Amino acid sequence: MTEILTPRAILERLVGFATVSRDPNGALIDWVADYLRGHGIAPHVFDKPGCPGWKGLCAHVGPKVNGGVVLSGHTDVVPVDGQDWSTDPFVLTERDGCLIGRGACDMKGFVALSIWAMVEAARRGVARPLQLALSYDEEIGVLGVPDLLDAMATLPRAADVIVGEPTMMKAVTGHKGGLSYWVHVHGVEVHSSILHTGVSAIMYGAELIGWANAVNAASAEVEPQGMAALFDPPYTNVHVAPIQGGTAHNITAKDCTFGLGFRVVPGETLDDWRSRFATQVEALTAKMQAVRPEARVEVTERFCLPPFVPMERNTAEALVRRLTGDNTENFVSYATEASHFQMAGYKVVVCGPGSISVAHQPDESLAVAQLDEGQRFMQRLVEDCA
Repeated sequence: MTEILTPRAILERLVGFATVSRDPNGALIDWVADYLRGHGIAPHVFDKPGCPGWKGLCAHVGPKVNGGVVLSGHTDVVPVDGQDWSTDPFVLTERDGCLIGRGACDMKGFVALSIWAMVEAARRGVARPLQLALSYDEEIGVLGVPDLLDAMATLPRAADVIVGEPTMMKAVTGHKGGLSYWVHVHGVEVHSSILHTGVSAIMYGAELIGWANAVNAASAEVEPQGMAALFDPPYTNVHVAPIQGGTAHNITAKDCTFGLGFRVVPGETLDDWRSRFATQVEALTAKMQAVRPEARVEVTERFCLPPFVPMERNTAEALVRRLTGDNTENFVSYATEASHFQMAGYKVVVCGPGSISVAHQPDESLAVAQLDEGQRFMQRLVEDCA
């Protein structure tokens, strides 16, 4: 039998895999699969369609019956390019009571705890099944969960899902949705001295960006209503990044590309924001083509994720509250895989160690105290399942 590793030792292994979303995560998944097999757990590993090297995993411990608990996490992390790290981001380093490393907080800490819990459940035996679900492509739009859900159909149907994004081990029962576009403004090049005869893709693209700023400013002035009031900020906000365009200071830009995304509060629909954005794009296109008919705006929807909304008789929430003692009401503005699980008919709660305030930043970290609290939670979960 393989040596039983502590959550910290597992986290050290996981951080050591540089699973930035643009790169394959297969080596990490292979390591997890081998570790689980070493403890008598048979994982189901699946490939991302058409993308060799990208893999997901699901596994089941306990009787082959429905009604289990899923521990869900993503294995990809955001890039470290251009960030000022004080340590190697892919070597877990302890300093001042924190474990520093890319993904330590978001969300390999929870994944490490989940792997530990699966082995503990297999070792002790459980009456209620425990399942592990690991995805790819979360950081680029929560794109991997549909494939994960298909793979989970090979397992008995679970009832409750705990998505382990960093919440300081508090139960989160709602979050904003996401709608993201890639915008390519096609202009017409002329000498900048006769700017009026061409179409500067940058200058016209800036009008869409100005619209985004105006939407945010107007929304901030409105008294929030309904569920929107539970979020920070309490409205749907629009964000633009990254942006590229132009070739020289004295040529009108032929191209300008940028990402534009919406963080949609529950109570508002993705379709409404699609329509509002489309109206702006149509107006801008008409304005550009009045100068040069060949100018245009090309818009590609990159991903859409409905808001995660509070659920009636949420047994996953009740389970987490019972195990943590947390009875506070918590909602977050970031998006998670909870939306997909909710749409698939599971009861879902978001709860994991660490603070979102340090995620995606240089020297991302997970407090040792949070990892310890997460382990106590997993111990109680295994006992509850037993």
